[in-house]
Amino acid sequence: MKIIKNIFGYIWALWALITFLVTFLIIIIPAMLTHLAEDPKGQDFFIRIARLWMNVWLFLVGCPLKVKGKENFKEGETYVVVFNHNAFLDVPLSAPYVPGPNKTIAKASFAKIPLFGSFYSKGSVLVDRKDEKSRSKSFDAMKKVLATGMHMCIYPEGTRNRSDKPIKPFYDGAFRLAAAAQKDIVPCVIKGTKKAMPINKKFFFLPTRLSMQFLPAVSSSGITVEELKEKVYQAMLQEYTKN
Repeated sequence: MKIIKNIFGYIWALWALITFLVTFLIIIIPAMLTHLAEDPKGQDFFIRIARLWMNVWLFLVGCPLKVKGKENFKEGETYVVVFNHNAFLDVPLSAPYVPGPNKTIAKASFAKIPLFGSFYSKGSVLVDRKDEKSRSKSFDAMKKVLATGMHMCIYPEGTRNRSDKPIKPFYDGAFRLAAAAQKDIVPCVIKGTKKAMPINKKFFFLPTRLSMQFLPAVSSSGITVEELKEKVYQAMLQEYTKN
């Protein structure tokens, strides 16, 4: 039975890759046309297209997604949105389902991928984590994103969770940004992606029910960065381990 599951996982991963690329080629032109509109309107159009893309692709790969907690976003407010990170699947999944225009902090190296790099750059604030100047520049760029009326999406674990903990300890970046920009944090807990794309298996994919739960906003006022980080971590850990 295990052998059959493994074979299916490899075959389904090929199907997921093919459908990902084909649907991407269909949406790339309208997505790039959003450059013609100024942000945040242009980015709002871009996110809507990305959401439509993901709705189609998730259906094709048998991964129904349930999104809860959108009411935690107040109209007219922008937030630092933080996600847990278990699999590559989190990356195309997260930002499209955040209500309103947003950008994600992302690796600058991915922007060099032909064609996909243009799409990736449009939805991101790029950073080379090994370059101190790049990190400083990206921090200022993220503050500008928030000031422009867009949410800023960050994975505070830094990389995919390969540990035995439900959620890895957080880095300070997202919380320093929230404090500096005087913005609240909306935590989001993603479930199911670890099962769909197990981190210990290469080129493997399984149809899986997925969920995203946006939690109540956490204020960055009157609290230290360390206290803010711990408060958000505990809220996400409690949600992740529930049921």
